[in-house]
Amino acid sequence: MAGHGTDEHPHGADRLCEAGDRVYSRAVRRGRVRRLDAEAVPCLLELALLHPDPDDMAWLVPTSPQEVMTRLLRGVYDEVSVSQRRVGSAVAAFEWYAALGEQIPAPGSGGGTGGTGYGHAGEGTALRVLDGLTRIQTAMDEATQACTTEVLTVQPGGIRREYELSEGLHRALELRGRGVRMRGLYNHVARHGQGLLNYLELMGGSAEARTLDEVIERLILFDRTVAFIPANAERTVALEIRHPALVQYLVTVFDRMWRLAIPLMAPLPDTGIEGISHRERSIAALLAEGHQDAVVAERLGISVRTCRAHIARLSETLGAASRTQLGVRIAQAGLDGARGPADQGGGAVSLPAPMTAPEHAAARPEAAPTPAPESPPAR
Repeated sequence: MAGHGTDEHPHGADRLCEAGDRVYSRAVRRGRVRRLDAEAVPCLLELALLHPDPDDMAWLVPTSPQEVMTRLLRGVYDEVSVSQRRVGSAVAAFEWYAALGEQIPAPGSGGGTGGTGYGHAGEGTALRVLDGLTRIQTAMDEATQACTTEVLTVQPGGIRREYELSEGLHRALELRGRGVRMRGLYNHVARHGQGLLNYLELMGGSAEARTLDEVIERLILFDRTVAFIPANAERTVALEIRHPALVQYLVTVFDRMWRLAIPLMAPLPDTGIEGISHRERSIAALLAEGHQDAVVAERLGISVRTCRAHIARLSETLGAASRTQLGVRIAQAGLDGARGPADQGGGAVSLPAPMTAPEHAAARPEAAPTPAPESPPAR
């Protein structure tokens, strides 16, 4: 209505600031006001309540109050007209969507979707693409507000930074206040981050965390009825899944991983080989499968540099001078994943003697899986 004032005077002609009220009232009573007296209230010029006197530019004359009132009423009328048109458009759109919804076949009817019943009255959209972080956050907030019993999450990657944890803290605190239980799966490397420990301490008994060598891509499940998974590598697109069969499948995957995982505060099992850590054993198993350093690092939630440092220590401990020799030594030590020392129930396993060149030449290729050649171990 009649425009808006300046940044210092953010108002319209329907509600003047105190200084503007004084100057405009004086101009109406006296017929004009000095330009210098109006410098403190630029809103009056911006709103066209004052304008230069054509006979003397050092003075300003007021717009008549009657004209201002007409202007205000015209603005109100225009706004009401726009609102009426928007309401009319909304009603027409509602009727169109309602009619379209009646055409969706019931589950098992075999019409249109082959009997899948992906969308029918009362069930909502079974699969929805959320494009952009804003839409993802909005959908997550809505699911959080509707959640009443349980949240299951899988969080891959390395150490959870405190700013990452704080992004969803408001949702977690809201859930805790309603008595919702939360369970999270992480890579073993997340144990070394203080942020996750602080987060769990803040959540009290409402949250529980376990870790694995490897976890699947990010997954968030609310009340075993709706799931969110990323739809691209950058995680700027997500899928909201409400189809019961798909959600139940994801719940089953989570439950089975949860049974295999180790509680966050429990120690990791010993490898049974002196000088080889649990992480190095996991790296050895993945190298034996033929994975390159970058893939091994991603699956374990560590950097490639850290991964290669572990490979170098592993090579030194096993007495391997090359990647090919390391593959043989991994198999000999039972670190290739087929039969780990810890799985045999025995105590510490002694390492075989360093391999000589003839022994290496006589070794059969099929007996020793060879890691992908990438970077030579540090000597």
